[in-house]
Amino acid sequence: MEFRRLIEIAADLHCFSPGMVTAGERLDQVRVQLSRWVQSGRVVRIHKGWYTLAGPYRRVIVDPFVVACAIKPGTYVSLQSALSYHGMIPEYVPETTCVTTGRPLVIETPFGRLRYRHIKGEAFWGYDEDQRGSQSTFVAKPEKALLDLIYLTPDAANRNYITELRLEGLDDLYIGLVADMARRFGNPKLGDLPKVLSELKKEVQGGMR
Repeated sequence: MEFRRLIEIAADLHCFSPGMVTAGERLDQVRVQLSRWVQSGRVVRIHKGWYTLAGPYRRVIVDPFVVACAIKPGTYVSLQSALSYHGMIPEYVPETTCVTTGRPLVIETPFGRLRYRHIKGEAFWGYDEDQRGSQSTFVAKPEKALLDLIYLTPDAANRNYITELRLEGLDDLYIGLVADMARRFGNPKLGDLPKVLSELKKEVQGGMR
């Protein structure tokens, strides 16, 4: 494979594996070529078996959400990462956090840290596919991201913790959906969340009068 052919195939990809760019070439030869191009600085190695073109040859800004879901299939972006994406928390989130039914994992990449949290299979739902150019990612709905956060954070199912999150956009949060999702989770610690959110929502609305 010539490098110009790789550019034609991968310039619009946030990340790719050797199998995605073989284009009729032998897979083992493509792997060797990719290693050489990494050494020459024309290709960036993201994680074992995953790459992206170096900046001058790429037409997209690498999206960590796409990368996170691509290199570990069966995941979706959630917790603080999804809440920040939905504009629900004010803080900058320095890593991309996903949930998976697989084992927990932390991956350091040139485009930021990717953290995978384990969640039971019965709770793996409540996310949407989000198209990012020619690739896509999966992101939790805001209500599910909040439930995932409370569920996976020790001692978080209380008003103090939820207040400290400084949630924004509460008017856009569907409390009824939170209640339905909490019941579907089947975990008692989530039972009071809809009530706490309703109280906070009323306080915010009262403060705006």
